[in-house]
Formats: sequence, C-alpha cells, structure tokens
Amino acid sequence: MATIITMPRLSDTMTEGTVATWLKKVGDKISEGDILAEIETDKATMEFESFNEGTLLHIGIQAGETAPVDSLLAIIGNEGEDISAILAGKSETPKEDTTKKETTSETKTEVKETAAPAALPKGVIVVTMPRLSDTMTEGTVATWLKKVGDKVAEGDILAEIETDKATMEFESFNEGTLLYIGIEEGNAAPIDSLLAIIGPAGTDISGIAENFTVGGAKPVTTEEVATASAAPAEPTAQEASTDGKRILASPLAKKIASDKGIQLTQVKGSGENGRIVKSDIENYSPAAAAPQAAAPAPAKTETAAAPAPKVFVPAGEVFTEEIKNSQMRKIIAKRLAESLFTAPHYNLTIEVTMDEAMKSRAIINNVPDTKVSFNDMVIKACAMALKKHLKINSQWKEDAITINHHVNIGVAVAVEDGLVVPVLKFTDAMSLSQIGGSVRDLAGRAKSKKLLPSEMEGSTFTVSNLGMFGITEFNSIINQPNSAILSVGAIVEKPVVKNGQIVVGNTMMLSLACDHRTIDGATGAQFLQTLKQYIENPVTMLA
Repeated sequence: MATIITMPRLSDTMTEGTVATWLKKVGDKISEGDILAEIETDKATMEFESFNEGTLLHIGIQAGETAPVDSLLAIIGNEGEDISAILAGKSETPKEDTTKKETTSETKTEVKETAAPAALPKGVIVVTMPRLSDTMTEGTVATWLKKVGDKVAEGDILAEIETDKATMEFESFNEGTLLYIGIEEGNAAPIDSLLAIIGPAGTDISGIAENFTVGGAKPVTTEEVATASAAPAEPTAQEASTDGKRILASPLAKKIASDKGIQLTQVKGSGENGRIVKSDIENYSPAAAAPQAAAPAPAKTETAAAPAPKVFVPAGEVFTEEIKNSQMRKIIAKRLAESLFTAPHYNLTIEVTMDEAMKSRAIINNVPDTKVSFNDMVIKACAMALKKHLKINSQWKEDAITINHHVNIGVAVAVEDGLVVPVLKFTDAMSLSQIGGSVRDLAGRAKSKKLLPSEMEGSTFTVSNLGMFGITEFNSIINQPNSAILSVGAIVEKPVVKNGQIVVGNTMMLSLACDHRTIDGATGAQFLQTLKQYIENPVTMLA
C-alpha cells in the first residue's frame, strides 16, 4: 500500500522547506533508513531519512523548489502500484489542510507579535518540541545532557528525544545558559510544547513558562534544534583520527566541512569536550592548522616511536545478490520453523569415550569387502538403545502419544539445495555392515536427486552427524513427527583421567534434543546412558 510522505517540520520555526537535493529518483528501491533528500530549513540543511520501505513512485517537490510544511513530498509503495487516485485527490485535501495550517500559523504569529515581546527578556531563547518526522505528533525526552545552570555553546547536544520512529540527538544553535527545562526525562509532550529556555545567566524568566503553557503561543525568538538524521541514541558524528582517538563534530559542522573539503582531523573543536561546531569550520584556515600538524615533531627523538597508522578510507562497491528459494529450501524452512515453535525443545549432552570403538572398527574393517564408519556404529547403538527406551521412539498427538515398537532411523544428509533425511527401515534388525552399505547407497542417491519419496518417510528417530566437518558439539532441531534427534560431534584426542591417571584419550560429544511433551529429562538421560554403554563397549551390541 502506498505511503504519502509530506514535507517534514524539522524545527519549531519552520513553515516551509526547500528540497536542496534528491538522493533517490523515481523507481529506486527504498529501505528504512535510506536518505531520501537534503532539505533546507530556515536555519540549516538537513538530511531527510525514510522510515518506510518500498519503491519511490512519485516526487512531489523537485530539487530547488520550496513548499509549505505538510505538502506532498513523495509517495513510496509497491513497484508498479497505481497511485493515480492519490495524485488526483492531492489538489484539494492537502491544499485545504495547508490553508488551515497557514491560517493557524498566522494566528499564532499575531499572538506572538502582540503578546510575546513584552514578556520575553533580551537574549532569551525558547526551545520547543519540534516535529522531526511527517508522522510525529509528540516526543519523549529520553535523556537531558545538560542541566539547569549549565553553559550551552553552539553545537552542544541538549537532549536525546524519542520520536515515533527513532531516538535522536538535539543540538543547540545558540549560546547561553540553560535557564529552564520544561519537559523532564521520561515525559512525553506534543510538538510545540515548551522544551527549554536558554539565555544570559541570571536572567529573570518568571512568567515565561507559565504564560507559554497557558496561552499556548510561542515567543517571537525561538531556537531551531537540529538532529543527526535517524541516529540512534548513541554518540554520533564521531570519526576515527590518526592517533587512535575519536573526533566529536556536530552534524551541521560535518555537512559544512564536507562541502568545503575540510578534514575534521585538522580542525580544533571549541565546543564541549572538544566538539567541533559550525564556527570552528567557518573560521578554519589551512595556514593556522599547519603549526598544529608540526607540533608532534619532537616525538621523533624517541628511538622506538611507532609510526602513526594510516586512516582507513572506505572504498569499494556494495554488492548483493538474491537467490530464489528452491522448493526444498521452502519446505525445510517451513517444517523446521513449525518444529521449533510448536515442540518445547530441550537438550541433553554426554561425553563418550571412543578408544574401544576405534579398536573395534579397525578390526571390523580388516574383514574383506567390509567398510564401517563411526556413524554406522552410532546408528546401530541408537537402534538398540531405542528398543530399551520406547518412549524416545514416540510421536506426539493432541489426544495421545504413539509409541513405535519398530525402529526406523533417519540419517540427515547434506545436499546442494539443503538437507534430506533418508530412512533406514527396521534399523535394529540390520548388521553394522548392512547399515554402512545402506547409508552409503541412500546418501549417494540423495546427492544425485534419485531418492524415492518413500525412502524419506516413516522415520521414528533421527541422527545428524557433523563430526566429519570438525564440529565437536551442536544442537539440532527435531525432525517431526519424531520426538528426538541425536547430534554427533567429532572424535577429539585430549587428556582424560583413567584409574586416577591423566592419559591421552579419544572422546566424542553426543547431544540429544527432546520434545518435552513426550520425553521427560530423566527418560532422555537414561537413553543416553544406555547409548554410551553400547558405543564405549561395542561388543555389548552382540549380546
């Protein structure tokens, strides 16, 4: 659905704005946070950020044109969306609204001219809550960075204000003393509410706040408060300097410096904590900066002085690409999301000693035409343990829990498009060599996309092994309708304690993800104990 963007009111004194530059053109994709245009107010040029996503369908005010606040600035919507009705209706409603707003503005101006001058002492500046976005009706003071009595210099940040879209820093364009705070931290107020009063120290401001609140009219002299566009509530406008420190600069100072080609690293700030403000940029001259650049020369006398690191200048091209989701990827996403968000998962982890399993595998593989992997041994051990712990081999239904007395183990296999789970039917009845041959056959046909649908159905338990990739431990999402899945890690050689002695041993981590609707913690733990016994002593699988 198309969204109408109007000329924002970027300061409390702004009645119209001029589009200095459009940074997007009709047809461009717009993301939340993109800068749409640079807008000139009555005090400064500011970047205007989009709070919507879509395609720029229409530009209502061309670069260089001026229009009142709330005029149609742009329309953002879906690509190809019909906005003819919006454009046809803009000629009446917005104009009527604008007329009302202008009339109101004129009324307010008349009030200012008749009432304010007598009540406003010389040099006193009233700061009101500005409208910082086209949808903002009120703002909340998140933090005051100045307190009553503090000196305020041009470029100092007065407060952090939460709008309906973001938290922004508010910067002062005037100097003086903070005489009054009208909105305390955490409080919200409509736009044009009295935010603060700045003026000469010791000035009597009694009656100004009361008359402002009661009369609802603003004094003649007000301060524009600029914002670093869509900057979160963090110190902004900071850049890395060559000495590893950080440079503070106001958004306006950065804008002017950029236009004039001035490096902020060469400018000395006169604001609070060395912050660079507008006057610092305007008064900057390369000749005055030369002695400062030469000042660090005495450091050359140090024999081991490290050279200053070069400033990194970001360069390159932002490159992205979209890959259409295959049907397999869509199904994987759907089923795993359903599993994770419907089944209450919990994980049990156990460490298994693999020394005897390694010896047994070496003996088995000495038999001609026999090839058994550690994964095959784990699958066989799982099948036998499931016969002893049938609750693990179960499925949840709303009205009952199904206990499976047959064992069909699914083996997760990674393929080009995602993941498939071929199933070994009646795994408990298969020998190790039969398991090994079947897994190799199913995995090979899975990667060549020759598996039959019937070969991926009917699992009662799943095994996922990432040990061959060097992953020592991980947790999996249950392959529903199963109640559990076993994650198998890599075999790791490390120091272990045997008979009170530290020796070199081989261990493997197993993690069992369980559906708490069908498997209690003690039940899962007992299954892992049995599984550990089979793996650590493979000969017991023959009993």
